[in-house]
Amino acid sequence: MTVASSSPPSRLPLSGAEPLEPTKKGRARARGDGPVAALFIAPAMLGFLVFLLWPTLRGVYLSFTRFNLLTPPQWVGLDNYVRMVNDPIFWDSLTVTVEYVVINIGVQTVAALAIAVLLQRLTRSALLRGIVLTPYLMSNVVAGLVWLWILDTQLGIGNEIVGALGVDRIPFLADETWAIPTIALINVWRHVGYTALLIFAGLQAIPDDVYEAARVDGASEWRMFWRITMPLLRPVLAVVLIMTVIGSFQVFDTVAVTTAGGPANATNVLQYYIYGSAFGRFQFGYASAMSVALLVVLSAITVLQYRLTRAGRSDLG
Repeated sequence: MTVASSSPPSRLPLSGAEPLEPTKKGRARARGDGPVAALFIAPAMLGFLVFLLWPTLRGVYLSFTRFNLLTPPQWVGLDNYVRMVNDPIFWDSLTVTVEYVVINIGVQTVAALAIAVLLQRLTRSALLRGIVLTPYLMSNVVAGLVWLWILDTQLGIGNEIVGALGVDRIPFLADETWAIPTIALINVWRHVGYTALLIFAGLQAIPDDVYEAARVDGASEWRMFWRITMPLLRPVLAVVLIMTVIGSFQVFDTVAVTTAGGPANATNVLQYYIYGSAFGRFQFGYASAMSVALLVVLSAITVLQYRLTRAGRSDLG
């Protein structure tokens, strides 16, 4: 005689059967998480809408108007863009900005990569990494003022050292030839530590086993750098380049406190020209048009860099 089991039947779904629907308690919990998530996201979303999206949309609208703060915006269509294309100062400012970007990105990337590799290979000291990052903790305005005093032609300690070496004093920030390279190197000094730490973080993601295998095969440090480090570091370098290029095109404060666009517009970078047009000559419509043009240029450069460097793919597998 067979005795029926008193245990409840199993609730596990059979193979190929439809999964069980979530319980009412589970659905209630899922619905309850939505308002909580929205509450945490709300401050960031509010900041994005108020301080980024709305000013961008407002700037795009003003780029099609004539606006000087004293009267309501007057719609002028593409007049500001036509003026921009025919404005020689705009093109000169863009040329100066590109010169600054090339010097800044070239020197900063090479120096940051060298510092990051040395930090990884020679020491893992947190104190040393903190020292490398110290200039980045200083604002651009303070850094610009400090270097303005150091490089002063008459009283600056930098030119005192140059004079002690038997070389004529160099007007670093007062000469058309020296001004942009000097400003670029000032910003390299301030940002190179931060960039180096970003690259250092990328180096930490490369497995040590790869280097050990290369050493067993007799590879030198130089060969491992070019055949292992650089290829595996490509996604990090791509992101670093995108960030530094965008930041370099937006240089303003260092120029404002050191040269104010001089001498003879030699450092009149695009952001400083936009600022002067808006708050110096109250041509807010024209300044907005140049800002929109800069936004389009930076967007195109970013997309091009992302595709050419394959920033979204890694060789680590």
